[in-house]
Amino acid sequence: MLSQKPRHFLSLALIFFKPNPNPNPSLLLRSFSGQSWLSVPGNPLIKWSSLSPPPSLPPPNPNPNFDPKFSENDFSTITKLLTDPSIFPGASLRTALDRVGIDPSPSLVQAVFEHFDSSPKLLHTLFVWAEEQPGFRCSVKLFTSVINVLAKAREFESAWSMILDRIGGDKEPGLVSVDAFVIMIRRYARAGQPQSAIRAFEFATNLDSFLSSESEMSLFEILLDSLCKEGLVRVATEYFDGKRKSHRDWIPSVRVYNILLNGWFRSRKLKKAERLWVEMKSDGMKPSVVTYGTLVEGYCRMRRPEIAMELVGEMRREGVEPNAIVFNPIIDALGEAGRFKEAWGMMERFSVLESGPTISTYNSLVKGYCKAGNLVEASRILKMMISRGIVPTPTTYNYFFRYFSKSGKIEEGMNLYNKMIESGYTPDRLTFHLLLKMLCEEGRLDLAVQVCKEMRTRGCDMDLATSTMLIHLLCKMNKFKEALSEFEDMIRRGLVPQYLTFQNMNDELRKQGMTEMARKLCALMSSVPHSTKLPNTYVKDRDESHERRKSIIKKAEAMSKVLKTCSDPRELVKHRSSPESVESRANRLIEDIKTKANIK
Repeated sequence: MLSQKPRHFLSLALIFFKPNPNPNPSLLLRSFSGQSWLSVPGNPLIKWSSLSPPPSLPPPNPNPNFDPKFSENDFSTITKLLTDPSIFPGASLRTALDRVGIDPSPSLVQAVFEHFDSSPKLLHTLFVWAEEQPGFRCSVKLFTSVINVLAKAREFESAWSMILDRIGGDKEPGLVSVDAFVIMIRRYARAGQPQSAIRAFEFATNLDSFLSSESEMSLFEILLDSLCKEGLVRVATEYFDGKRKSHRDWIPSVRVYNILLNGWFRSRKLKKAERLWVEMKSDGMKPSVVTYGTLVEGYCRMRRPEIAMELVGEMRREGVEPNAIVFNPIIDALGEAGRFKEAWGMMERFSVLESGPTISTYNSLVKGYCKAGNLVEASRILKMMISRGIVPTPTTYNYFFRYFSKSGKIEEGMNLYNKMIESGYTPDRLTFHLLLKMLCEEGRLDLAVQVCKEMRTRGCDMDLATSTMLIHLLCKMNKFKEALSEFEDMIRRGLVPQYLTFQNMNDELRKQGMTEMARKLCALMSSVPHSTKLPNTYVKDRDESHERRKSIIKKAEAMSKVLKTCSDPRELVKHRSSPESVESRANRLIEDIKTKANIK
């Protein structure tokens, strides 16, 4: 695997206020003949001056992917096969794997899974091939990863086939753990299939000697949590009520109430949440600090931090000591609202407690200041964290990236990214999403392509969101050949492109007279099951619609200027019932006003 550099803290003053010595890097697209145009390893994005000497830090954690049982050469060889656009899932990949002569181990295959988590079909083929090799014995962790990859791609039938083969056959039934069912439940909920999630839970609980009573309760809580997080809180509540009615002696845990409370707040159903809170207390259930934290976070989410702050006093009267779970949401809400003086007041109250502020507390303040565009104060919070021994995380820096993305500040964003890399930080997937969003919106194809390459190099597979952003940018820049190549690679890896992406590409290709490419695009889309729903905002002829909007805005602006000089705007009343079109009415109105104002 890639070697890890020592992590050093970033000097944001240098990042934000020092000019870029190379503001216009020339990054050229490579030819993609013979291999994927994005599979060519990227070079460092922009060269920046070095940081001042960082504070000394303990040595970084060892590389979690490192395993002496397999070589980096084997990992690199498999990586090249999976990124080769001429190799497809199934027989094509199996033949290529046989040809290179690698002896796979569970840890090697696991490392590949973690690197290519958005390429389900390729990974499934790799696993099936590995199982066929002499001496290969799958681990529980790897089996669970396979189930996760399949369920993430909504290949539920294949996932169930693997589970049932192990449970009902002689293929190592011990490989199926509770985690496999947790994944199935969560993925079904995310796919909007609540009844399938419930059936997966009931199947697991009906297996002989598979779950203890404690594990069953935990799985039940995961079911409710999965449903609530996907906005299916009504389904979760109905299932909870049904279980209580059918099992009179069943006593739900306080965590069950906490999950449902959180679900109603997330769905912005305040009355439902408050009714459940009353019901919980009437049932004799003693609230925990998590319960109060859920209430506090819920009221903060509803922009009612005053009620949340009152709850802090109530819980103390009940003998429950507040901690980070309670204070962090309040500080976060006050920071989001720009009420920094009150946020600092809560911070001081939190600081006197034994637990004290956490990384999330400081991140909340960083987020608030970044949202307000006050990077100086956000940087000051960063320095305060470091001085108190709290190490910033990629989440901390993502708030800065979010601000740069929203403001279109490419140079500052790329500067921060490079400083992170130089200082040994590993950006997370959200970091790459924010960078790509910023670059795509600003039309910086050169940098967007380079970031995609670095994203893959650093262990983040191109997922649906990043591939979609890149395809839309390529089409915008008239790079249709590259856009089609990326579209084809998505399907090769097992990702189904959004129908809107397909429709926009198809419209544009036909408009440009590229009928052969349009036919290939339609054939690719027809090769996978897909939805044909389009958002209400979809417009087939975007250019014509855009010009029409520009024309209306231009006329409205002209009318606004004329109205400023018109002494009798009541003249507008007689035009209200005119049978003419909106546009002609606007033209006539402008001419009339000009005449009245003697400015013709």
